[in-house]
Amino acid sequence: MSKSSRQGAAADAGGELTFEKALAELEKVVASMEGGELSLEQALAAHKRGLELAKFCQRRLEDAQQQIQVLEGEVLKPLAAASAADADDGE
Repeated sequence: MSKSSRQGAAADAGGELTFEKALAELEKVVASMEGGELSLEQALAAHKRGLELAKFCQRRLEDAQQQIQVLEGEVLKPLAAASAADADDGE
């Protein structure tokens, strides 16, 4: 079993993968790759796991952003558009 597979199994063994667990594992994967100690096969496996973790984190962030928009009543606007709308309301 490769190091990245063991890391993935360890994260999954602790329960459901959360954003925080995925980010922590991704940081470990990056550190191991930056260390330059991995064989080509290990580096490829680590790269694959890193991509999986990055995609997972990106999806979780997008989900959180959608939830915020719902909670805010989709009032989120670019700052310039919000300023223009406020100026129009004042006339």
